[in-house]
Amino acid sequence: MVRPLGVAVVGFGWMGRVHTQAYLRVRHHYPHLALRPELVTVAEDVPGRAEEAAARYGFASTARDWREVAADPRVAAVSVTAPNFLHREIGVAMAEAGKHLWIEKPVGLTVADASAVADAVAKAGVQGAVGFNYRNAPAVEAARELIASGGIGGITHVRIRLFSDYAAHPEGALTWRYERERGGSGVLGDLASHGADLARHLLGDITSLTADTAVFVPERSRPLGATAGHTRATGGEPGPVENEDYVSCLLRFASGARGVLEACRVSVGEQNNYGFEVHGTAGAVFWDFRRMNELGVSRGTAYQDQPVSTVYVGPGDGEFGAFQPGAANAMGYDDLKVIEAYRFLRSVAEDTPYGATLADAVRSAAVLDAMTRSAESGAWVNVTSA
Repeated sequence: MVRPLGVAVVGFGWMGRVHTQAYLRVRHHYPHLALRPELVTVAEDVPGRAEEAAARYGFASTARDWREVAADPRVAAVSVTAPNFLHREIGVAMAEAGKHLWIEKPVGLTVADASAVADAVAKAGVQGAVGFNYRNAPAVEAARELIASGGIGGITHVRIRLFSDYAAHPEGALTWRYERERGGSGVLGDLASHGADLARHLLGDITSLTADTAVFVPERSRPLGATAGHTRATGGEPGPVENEDYVSCLLRFASGARGVLEACRVSVGEQNNYGFEVHGTAGAVFWDFRRMNELGVSRGTAYQDQPVSTVYVGPGDGEFGAFQPGAANAMGYDDLKVIEAYRFLRSVAEDTPYGATLADAVRSAAVLDAMTRSAESGAWVNVTSA
């Protein structure tokens, strides 16, 4: 029997819309799911935005204050897609109110923030999911299985890249994302957090690292009104960019493998150039998010001059079969969030975690914390959880 589950979305920028659409689509792709999400309320403090969301997507009610959501008995599960500095307060409050929690990364500004939310979720006995969406790509799951099975031998090294141009324009508005107090880290929390999660997801725990960061666009104009996404601003009061545009990092894994992680939000000419190259003693596997449904795979016994084949993922890989009937039929970014919604709702239905959890968020945050400490000291540092 299918049970209704009242859900709410707190914060309705782009990611709030993506979560909402995932709730609306999830049962189309997973008709066997034991829960049916029902859009109860949307909370947003920008005037008119919640009302627009309700009219467009069918939320039963709206709220200006997220505390109304925590107190609403109709709501059993909450998506938190508000700005980073609010994640700890909202996440802890929702867990303490008995709400299951799907929260975007990074979970707060520090590893202590992520740990506080994880502890609240554990204490309340609710389920918690985190928005590490790239691990949900069927090709990434196929790569993980190939690596774990020894299909490319013992892993020697990995390179992970996350290059984007969303902050490259000098007229990009000085929003909360560029402030330490509200945004915390810059490209570390935004992009490198995904890289840290992918590194762990594919190769296991990171034990130590050394990192370097830089700010390449040091000043921006403050917006004159409400913003959503990465908008431009001119004529506003100029202010300093307080967190990093760029990070490069050398990694050491518990397995003995080595890695390079590089991320940048001001890379002119790069649009969502995210991916990895994993090398082993007998082969390699390559993934590029812009060709999300393909893997480059090198396997065999030649070692030298060994060719690379393009493999198209299909219904046997990850959750591909819930979206497409055969290999080489493309999936897209929003599909990854539908997978994430499914795993979150399945966790709630079965009281068993599926997909990325708050524990994964804490481990990613610990890697980001180590990057910050290393960039400040110029030294190798150990990765430790809070």
